[in-house]
Amino acid sequence: MGRVIGGNPQLQLVLYARSGKWWVQPTVGEPFTTIGLDSTWTNSTHLGTEYAALLVQPGFHPATTLNDLPAPGGQIVSVATIKGSEPSLHISKTLTFSGYEWRIRDAPSGRGGMNNYSPNNAFTDSTGALHLRIAKDSDGWTCAEITLTRSLGYGTYSFVVRDISHLQPAAVFSIFTWDYSGAERNNGEMDVEISRWGDPTIKNAQYVVQPFAVPENTYRFELPPGVLTHSFRWESGRVLFRTFRGSDLNAKTVPIAQHLFTSGVPAHVAESVRLNLYVFRSAKAPISDESEVVVEKFEYLP
Repeated sequence: MGRVIGGNPQLQLVLYARSGKWWVQPTVGEPFTTIGLDSTWTNSTHLGTEYAALLVQPGFHPATTLNDLPAPGGQIVSVATIKGSEPSLHISKTLTFSGYEWRIRDAPSGRGGMNNYSPNNAFTDSTGALHLRIAKDSDGWTCAEITLTRSLGYGTYSFVVRDISHLQPAAVFSIFTWDYSGAERNNGEMDVEISRWGDPTIKNAQYVVQPFAVPENTYRFELPPGVLTHSFRWESGRVLFRTFRGSDLNAKTVPIAQHLFTSGVPAHVAESVRLNLYVFRSAKAPISDESEVVVEKFEYLP
């Protein structure tokens, strides 16, 4: 973590870790680190003998690897380095799920209000199913998030999720895309969000193309109990969200909910897909128990 001093909101941050050569962090698919409104930043990194932070102009394209760090000038505003003994950077952890590598979040996030994340809350079992948990420790509630380490782009993304009708109203399970390089494009975010947002009287699911404050960017519906398959077919200028009962789908399977967005749909740049389970801190009915979501399978088809 760190702070940008004397920058402006248009600038971006790129991290590198040195292991023989300099490697962009945290992943090739996520080369940019978000700078908060208070000018602070937090991210994870793989282990290195030295770390570097580059403050760059919009439009900068980070190299995957570098033999030597560039000097300030042109699109590079500033360069800062620290030795590998510096404890302030988190070491990234990963897991394998449905044949893909995913990075496990261990840094705090402001999503839903300030939440802490623990690597212990995301794991796969002997069947290969993914478990995400909200758990309690001595400091309060901790959440779970994983990020695909590859950017897959346009195509169909499908997730088979076990019954989540047990979720408390203040818990949020989300499947979403996120692009660190696209702050001016709402970070390329599109969501399937399962939550009552702390209000037991409202519907428990929605499809969203950010920003959600635009009424036509959100489609709310009620999810039934049982195993469900959530999918979205993303193409240039359009995205079709659908939810089905069960996991054995065919061409005749009728969705229980679907919605096509053709306005405000982000273009493929450097986004990756993420899954998280977190606490909505502004809930009328605060969370009171630990929660778990189990995702049986993820599938991507171009």
